[in-house]
Amino acid sequence: MIKAEEAAYTIIENGNVTSPSGFQAGGAAIGIRKHNKLDLGWVYSDIPAAAAGVYTLNSFRAAPLLVTEESVAFEGKLQGVVVNSGIANACTGEEGLANAYAMRKAFADQLGIQLQHAAVASTGLIGVQLSMDKIISGIQAIKDEGKADDFAKAILTTDTCTKQVAVSVEIDGVPITIGGAAKGSGMIHPNMATMLAFVTTDAVIPNDMLEQLLKKTTDNSYNMITVDGDTSTNDMVLVLANGKAGNKELNPTHPEWEKFSAAFQYVSQELAKKIARDGEGATKLVEVHVQQAKTAADARKIGKAIVASSLVKAAVYGADPNWGRIITAAGYSGASFSPDKISVWLGDSMVVQNGNPTLFDEAEASEHLKQEAVLITIDLQEGSEEATAWGCDLSYDYVKINASYRT
Repeated sequence: MIKAEEAAYTIIENGNVTSPSGFQAGGAAIGIRKHNKLDLGWVYSDIPAAAAGVYTLNSFRAAPLLVTEESVAFEGKLQGVVVNSGIANACTGEEGLANAYAMRKAFADQLGIQLQHAAVASTGLIGVQLSMDKIISGIQAIKDEGKADDFAKAILTTDTCTKQVAVSVEIDGVPITIGGAAKGSGMIHPNMATMLAFVTTDAVIPNDMLEQLLKKTTDNSYNMITVDGDTSTNDMVLVLANGKAGNKELNPTHPEWEKFSAAFQYVSQELAKKIARDGEGATKLVEVHVQQAKTAADARKIGKAIVASSLVKAAVYGADPNWGRIITAAGYSGASFSPDKISVWLGDSMVVQNGNPTLFDEAEASEHLKQEAVLITIDLQEGSEEATAWGCDLSYDYVKINASYRT
């Protein structure tokens, strides 16, 4: 976890995917979603950009994901991404795959870019075919001018807010910018979820190094969030680096690689946290920090198990300092640790010490659980590794939203 006081980057106010040089984005309402909501978005780089992606581990992989994976694998470059919301184009068979290819071709033709430099993504209802007349006419109406805020809105489904962030970091004496936008609210339990994230940067970095960085960062960001334990068919993170900043090529031997990596990780973690906070029906962001673990994998397992526990989530919603649910989740996480060494804090209130309950002020602990941001700290006293996971509480509204999602 990156601490703000150690950061060597600057957070850009109202930053987004077009904050880096050479990127444009926009969105439009093409009639897939109700009430004239924006439902077609695009991001475009002035020049082909080094690209990398990570994708869902769900066995049912949506058609647009397959098409995008093919594009990225072709030569490790992308120049544009088009996204529709409202329909996921998942579990749609050969017709759905053909539609995803048609969507890519129409987008590449409209922008005048190589077919393999175009990527597609979709999010929404599973098992429904795309309205291709709306998709194609919408793509053909794309113009150079656009608004990044419209892109961020166009990719949403049940989200209650847009999720955008950007930072600037100086590398080789020149400013480099990293920006991003994401969507996700329900069906969130990555090893990748109905989670889409798009990150742009004007850094010079080859696609193999970008892919390496993305995979490492994903383990500490997108794969450390959960809302409801469901992993989707469509989740994807794409990164485009167009090199317009003009720095020396970044790789692990570059003297400022760690500085760039920290800025990149911050963008990914912020997008991940925004998704967790916007969980369907959520009222609070829950952060679980696990420290002094034997291995990083153990720390991740415990953190993820706690934020995923429906009983923990319900207790947080009710502001009930029921620490028994927390240690139970840690116990079934599959991590290796000694139960008689574990200590637990709710905010500043220690509720368990060395595996035993402590006397604590329940009112104080409950008050912490009423806050918009809830921190649970686990100290295993087993080693030097740590990890942080993010989730949300479980409210009545989660059931309401998902009981009527199709209607």
